[in-house]
Amino acid sequence: MSAPLTLAPRALYQEVAERLRQQIFGRELEPGAWIDELKLCAELGISRTPLREALKVLAAEGLVTMKVRRGAYVTEMSERDVREAYQLLALLESDAAARVASGAEESELAELQLLHQALERQAGERDAFFAANEQFHLRLLEIEGNRWRQQIVTDLRRVMKLNRHHSLFKQGRLDESLQEHRALMTALSQRRGEDAARLMREHFDNGLAAASSSK
Repeated sequence: MSAPLTLAPRALYQEVAERLRQQIFGRELEPGAWIDELKLCAELGISRTPLREALKVLAAEGLVTMKVRRGAYVTEMSERDVREAYQLLALLESDAAARVASGAEESELAELQLLHQALERQAGERDAFFAANEQFHLRLLEIEGNRWRQQIVTDLRRVMKLNRHHSLFKQGRLDESLQEHRALMTALSQRRGEDAARLMREHFDNGLAAASSSK
């Protein structure tokens, strides 16, 4: 049993939510797993009130599913969930890519280039590649500047981490993804908005195809 956490009283439930979020992303709590509230309370040294508030936060994020008289479970993504998430990401991020290509400052494009180079360096390490990939995509959205788009994509990407059949798990998909990023970065740097949008859509279409074929 791990030692009780020392948590800030200002937002105990938020600290608990973050701990659970990391356990879910780290597969300590697998998709479909029942969340044992009594066990967690004992491990974290907390009462059930902040835990239940934390579960409400995670339920709102889509990471936890509350079932009547059965408690809380880590959300499992269906094939339809995965397909719809990829489709939305393709729509939202392709439009953002086009806008960045046409409207970003040169310094912002240079920043994206640095993030892409970091992605290149992590090609041999899947988890690090995941992190670098997400950083690139989220920074592109920040540069584009639509905060509603950023919020929706952040929520979608958070839930996508529950996908057991993530496209990058497929043999060879990581290298393909990197090649797609190279082409996208070239289009952004050359300010070819239509090409950037098309390449971003294809990037997500290929990711969906890889995720579907890995089931």
